[in-house]
Amino acid sequence: MERPKLKRILLKLSGTVLAGSDGKGIDPTAVAAVAEIIKDAKASGVEIAIVNGGGNLFRSRQVSGSNMRRVYADSVGMIGTMMNAISLQDLLQQAGVETVVHSSVEVGGIVRPFIISEAQSDLAAGKVVIICGGTGHPFFTTDTAAVLRALEINADAVLKATDVDGVYDDNPKENPEAKLFPEVSFTEVLERKLKVMDATAFALAQENELPIVVFNFSKAGALKDVLSGKPVGTLVHP
Repeated sequence: MERPKLKRILLKLSGTVLAGSDGKGIDPTAVAAVAEIIKDAKASGVEIAIVNGGGNLFRSRQVSGSNMRRVYADSVGMIGTMMNAISLQDLLQQAGVETVVHSSVEVGGIVRPFIISEAQSDLAAGKVVIICGGTGHPFFTTDTAAVLRALEINADAVLKATDVDGVYDDNPKENPEAKLFPEVSFTEVLERKLKVMDATAFALAQENELPIVVFNFSKAGALKDVLSGKPVGTLVHP
């Protein structure tokens, strides 16, 4: 399948890319580096929306086995995504990129609520739109939020930023012989039991034939190359 040049995308960023070397907290230097990558990609004219995670600040598994209930743990995680989003907004704006933050969870006076038409208008106006707060509901991952928001804003694809080069048939960090798939269909992902996104997110993308590109965000120029249609990472398609 030939890779098209993308006009509007949803970039799924993990919270750990905004953290220091230990993967925890918010490191302004790391956030500034991410902002520069996005700025460079934005210069190509592509409309960019971002859904970010909060794993650098809190993960529900940290309290697994405790008496803290999942519904509240997930709410803490949603707040963590807001903290990351505001940090990234600041560094993007300092880099000269007009950026707005929309949140699935309302926090008056800090971030605006996510409204589909407003997010689409902001994208069309050339702004980077960061959408935080997950889906706004517990029990759903930010992978699911990314696919959901991508569909709502009519994105051409979800770009999942990872620390590996794409989708493999085995864990490349443990198996040096693991095979990288340049492209793979939704059906093949299910048949081969490949790991792309969580089951809910993947099913939503498959049902709506929304392409997913899994790529290594840390590689120089990778995001810009994906946006231009170069064969970077793995394209998951209908």
